[in-house]
Amino acid sequence: MGKLKIKTGDTVRVIAGDDKGQEGKVQKVFIEKNKAIVEGVNMISKHQKPSAANPQGGIIKKEAPINISNLALVDPKSGETTRVGYRIEGDKKVRFSKKSNEVI
Repeated sequence: MGKLKIKTGDTVRVIAGDDKGQEGKVQKVFIEKNKAIVEGVNMISKHQKPSAANPQGGIIKKEAPINISNLALVDPKSGETTRVGYRIEGDKKVRFSKKSNEVI
Protein backbone atom coordinates (compact mmCIF):
# COMPACT_ATOMS: atom_id res chain seq x y z
CA MET A 1 0.00 0.00 0.00
CA GLY A 2 2.78 2.47 0.85
CA LYS A 3 3.22 5.34 3.26
CA LEU A 4 0.38 7.77 3.93
CA LYS A 5 1.04 11.50 4.22
CA ILE A 6 -1.60 12.04 6.90
CA LYS A 7 -0.99 11.12 10.55
CA THR A 8 -3.09 10.93 13.71
CA GLY A 9 -3.47 14.42 15.20
CA ASP A 10 -3.24 16.30 11.88
CA THR A 11 -5.89 18.89 11.02
CA VAL A 12 -7.42 18.04 7.65
CA ARG A 13 -10.10 19.44 5.33
CA VAL A 14 -12.48 17.26 3.29
CA ILE A 15 -12.01 18.09 -0.40
CA ALA A 16 -14.61 15.72 -1.92
CA GLY A 17 -17.86 13.99 -1.03
CA ASP A 18 -20.90 14.87 1.09
CA ASP A 19 -18.83 16.52 3.85
CA LYS A 20 -16.78 18.70 1.46
CA GLY A 21 -15.35 21.79 3.17
CA GLN A 22 -15.51 20.43 6.73
CA GLU A 23 -12.39 20.43 8.90
CA GLY A 24 -11.38 18.23 11.79
CA LYS A 25 -8.61 16.43 13.61
CA VAL A 26 -7.58 12.94 12.51
CA GLN A 27 -8.40 10.49 15.33
CA LYS A 28 -7.25 7.22 13.75
CA VAL A 29 -5.62 6.13 10.48
CA PHE A 30 -6.20 2.70 8.90
CA ILE A 31 -3.10 2.28 6.72
CA GLU A 32 -4.15 -1.06 5.19
CA LYS A 33 -7.60 0.31 4.21
CA ASN A 34 -6.30 3.76 3.12
CA LYS A 35 -8.90 5.44 5.35
CA ALA A 36 -9.00 7.75 8.36
CA ILE A 37 -11.52 8.73 11.03
CA VAL A 38 -11.86 12.52 11.30
CA GLU A 39 -13.52 14.22 14.29
CA GLY A 40 -17.07 15.38 13.43
CA VAL A 41 -16.87 14.35 9.75
CA ASN A 42 -18.75 11.56 7.89
CA MET A 43 -21.21 10.96 10.76
CA ILE A 44 -23.39 7.85 10.69
CA SER A 45 -26.33 6.73 12.87
CA LYS A 46 -25.67 3.40 14.55
CA HIS A 47 -28.49 1.45 16.19
CA GLN A 48 -27.19 0.29 19.58
CA LYS A 49 -28.80 -2.59 21.49
CA PRO A 50 -29.05 -2.05 25.25
CA SER A 51 -25.97 -3.43 27.05
CA ALA A 52 -24.27 -3.18 30.44
CA ALA A 53 -22.20 -0.21 29.22
CA ASN A 54 -25.20 1.49 27.56
CA PRO A 55 -28.41 0.32 29.34
CA GLN A 56 -30.60 2.75 27.37
CA GLY A 57 -29.54 1.62 23.88
CA GLY A 58 -30.95 3.72 21.04
CA ILE A 59 -29.40 5.46 18.06
CA ILE A 60 -25.90 6.89 18.49
CA LYS A 61 -24.01 9.16 16.10
CA LYS A 62 -20.42 8.25 15.33
CA GLU A 63 -17.72 8.98 12.76
CA ALA A 64 -17.21 6.55 9.89
CA PRO A 65 -13.85 6.14 8.12
CA ILE A 66 -13.29 8.41 5.10
CA ASN A 67 -10.88 7.74 2.24
CA ILE A 68 -7.50 9.48 2.54
CA SER A 69 -7.78 10.68 -1.09
CA ASN A 70 -10.73 12.88 -0.02
CA LEU A 71 -8.66 14.65 2.67
CA ALA A 72 -6.11 17.46 2.40
CA LEU A 73 -3.77 18.56 5.18
CA VAL A 74 -4.36 22.09 6.52
CA ASP A 75 -1.18 24.18 6.83
CA PRO A 76 -0.90 25.21 10.52
CA LYS A 77 0.52 28.66 9.59
CA SER A 78 -1.75 29.84 6.74
CA GLY A 79 -4.88 27.75 7.37
CA GLU A 80 -4.96 26.68 3.69
CA THR A 81 -4.83 23.13 2.34
CA THR A 82 -1.41 21.95 1.23
CA ARG A 83 0.36 18.94 -0.19
CA VAL A 84 2.97 17.13 1.90
CA GLY A 85 6.59 16.55 0.97
CA TYR A 86 9.47 14.81 2.73
CA ARG A 87 13.08 15.91 3.06
CA ILE A 88 16.12 15.02 5.14
CA GLU A 89 17.19 17.65 7.68
CA GLY A 90 20.40 16.64 9.41
CA ASP A 91 19.83 12.96 10.06
CA LYS A 92 16.01 13.21 10.37
CA LYS A 93 13.33 12.75 7.73
CA VAL A 94 10.73 15.51 8.16
CA ARG A 95 7.37 16.35 6.58
CA PHE A 96 6.97 19.81 5.09
CA SER A 97 4.19 21.87 3.55
CA LYS A 98 4.65 22.31 -0.19
CA LYS A 99 2.83 25.67 -0.09
CA SER A 100 4.76 27.42 2.69
CA ASN A 101 7.86 25.18 2.64
CA GLU A 102 7.61 24.99 6.48
CA VAL A 103 8.26 21.82 8.48
CA ILE A 104 5.02 20.34 9.83
